[in-house]
Amino acid sequence: MSGRPAKRPRIDHSVVNVWEREVGLLPNRSFSNRFSASEDLLRRLGLDKKLDKHKGCVNSVSFNADGDLLLSGSDDKQVILWDWETASVKLSFDSGHFNNVFQAKFMPFSDDRSIVTSAADKQVRYSKILESGQVETSLLGKHQGPVHKLAVEPGSPFSFYTCGEDGAVKHFDLRTRVATNLFTCKEAKFNLVVYLHTIAVDPRNPGLLAVAGMDEYARLYDIRSYRSEGWYNFTQPVDHFCPGHLIGNDHVGITGLAFSDQSELLASYSDEFIYLFTPDMGLGPAPYPSSTKTEERMTPQVYKEHKNRETVKGVNFFGPKCEYVVSGSDCGRIFIWRKKDGELLRAMEADKHVVNCIESHPHMPLMCSSGIDTDIKIWTPGGTEKPVSPANAKQASCFGNLQWFDGYNVDGDDDSDDESSEESSDDDDSAEEEEEENGEVEVDDDDDDEDEG
Repeated sequence: MSGRPAKRPRIDHSVVNVWEREVGLLPNRSFSNRFSASEDLLRRLGLDKKLDKHKGCVNSVSFNADGDLLLSGSDDKQVILWDWETASVKLSFDSGHFNNVFQAKFMPFSDDRSIVTSAADKQVRYSKILESGQVETSLLGKHQGPVHKLAVEPGSPFSFYTCGEDGAVKHFDLRTRVATNLFTCKEAKFNLVVYLHTIAVDPRNPGLLAVAGMDEYARLYDIRSYRSEGWYNFTQPVDHFCPGHLIGNDHVGITGLAFSDQSELLASYSDEFIYLFTPDMGLGPAPYPSSTKTEERMTPQVYKEHKNRETVKGVNFFGPKCEYVVSGSDCGRIFIWRKKDGELLRAMEADKHVVNCIESHPHMPLMCSSGIDTDIKIWTPGGTEKPVSPANAKQASCFGNLQWFDGYNVDGDDDSDDESSEESSDDDDSAEEEEEENGEVEVDDDDDDEDEG
């Protein structure tokens, strides 16, 4: 017994909200937002369908603005446009890349005909879908290292940014087909290049750009300053974000960033946890471990139980007002937390190996996921997966008892409950023996301040 007071049970107000809408007390838009954010609806998320066409790992999934199309990129170097509702391929084409496609995005207000991609071959490419259905692809620019992520400027059909393992951040304009080198990210102490893995633009303030990679900091840059008269030091961030206990840690990095609609910044750390920073949690342009601001600042919300070690994983929000945090894991599950307090609500089996990408639908309470498997999975309320309680979700932790999980059989076998239970028990005993042999230590959930890495 930890001695902590028992938590009051949360009450779901979905039925009350339906009644309020019917009698005219709740506007339709407010009802839609509340209903989509309902935890009852979240617990009913299940596997609805699989999109199966790629012949390699699926590294990128993204919806168009209307939400009727899904775009994917893969190790097979193909880009596919899906009608996800019917699980059918609308268009499939060769990206022109020579290596694994890491990201593919629709450009806004382009009638879903302009697509930009980045890849392990260091290239950034542009694909234009013609009226005939043919696709023209062209090289826009190159980094000196793999390009894991790109970020589209909100509302712009022409402008986007990329970051690479060379530490460079570039701006692309489709009107001129010119790539502009904005800066090379370097750490302050020894002026060493930071290999970058992820980039994100604040949707509420498109002038702010965050990048992160192979060190402990998420760095925020003000793009508006780039062309300002008299600007002479654009390479310096306007702010840094990092949990206090990770400052100076040489063994962590950041694989994923995401901004909420409230300008909150999510950062997923390798060999560690996920943290949520509000704008007032920044360390300033030049952070130092002994600074007063570091000591006095607020502690970010933390999200635990998943495992991020093997691949470059993204992180994302879910819900009409970003009420939840979602991430993949090395154990093949999707983890869903309540944003405001970090409580783990769901842990859904989603891949035989690793889940890398989770993308929320722009208007509906559903999501898609991808990873090492060659298919894409669509998750909707009322899918085939059985809902379980939040308590069981926490037992699905990658660091806890592996016999408990909230999921479906990935291979599609219909084993009986008794057989599954016996197999799970045997697997759990084997896992425990293997952990003892490898010297692995189980994380104590109550110790929020310990560093897992």
